[in-house]
Amino acid sequence: MEGITPSQTVGPFFKYGLTPAMVVKTFLPGQPFEIELAVSNGSTAPVLMRGVTMDFWYNEKNEKIFSPPGTMPHSASNWIEFVPRTFTVPGQGSTKVKMIVTPPANATGSYYSVAFVESKPEITRAATSESKAMFTNVRLGSLFLLSAEKSERYRIEVSDAHFLPPGPNQDLSLDFLLDNQSNTHVFPRPQIAILNSQHELVAKADGEVKRFLPGQCDRLSVTWSGDLAADSYTAILTTVYGGDKIYTQEFPFKLVSPERMAKK
Repeated sequence: MEGITPSQTVGPFFKYGLTPAMVVKTFLPGQPFEIELAVSNGSTAPVLMRGVTMDFWYNEKNEKIFSPPGTMPHSASNWIEFVPRTFTVPGQGSTKVKMIVTPPANATGSYYSVAFVESKPEITRAATSESKAMFTNVRLGSLFLLSAEKSERYRIEVSDAHFLPPGPNQDLSLDFLLDNQSNTHVFPRPQIAILNSQHELVAKADGEVKRFLPGQCDRLSVTWSGDLAADSYTAILTTVYGGDKIYTQEFPFKLVSPERMAKK
């Protein structure tokens, strides 16, 4: 479950960090609350920084989008105020940064933003007759996933499943499209359990966990490598999401050869 650039190295020795990289929080609509981040400075000199927010969303290719506050669906950026907006991080030290979040009384579902802390650009290479001056700065971000308490509505749709049973030169694999129709984010966890004709568990495998924002569609997959004897089997896909919600689907298959059926 990824956040946004928790640390950055500038130059050969100086390292800056921001924690946590991701904040997942439930709030009460209409009631302000605080979020605190820690900014560390590995250089010997103090660094003046400022806090800004940007919207966080995705495009049709599921690539991350950062845009000005209030321009993307489910935006929380305009709710967030850095207190103070500018601050100094001491050399070889750290500073706590406080934000006040004021959600509206009618908030339902989940909302998103990235809180960035950034330094003033400083010259790192002077201009010459052959090149322009080069400036660099530090910019670190923390992703906020904010949910109105007891207002989440969970629903996913699974389609376009491609199942391949194990064979002499291929692993068992299952690939499918997941559409998050919830009003909140989910982190679906796909798993496969393989049962033999006696309904005994003979193998299992876990797939990659991905983050899905509301309305987001993307493919998930699970693979398994191993040996299976000749028999009739059922691969059961289980996708856990929203804490305790479960989606299941069965894929029966049969192996007729007693030989090694899948590579390890």
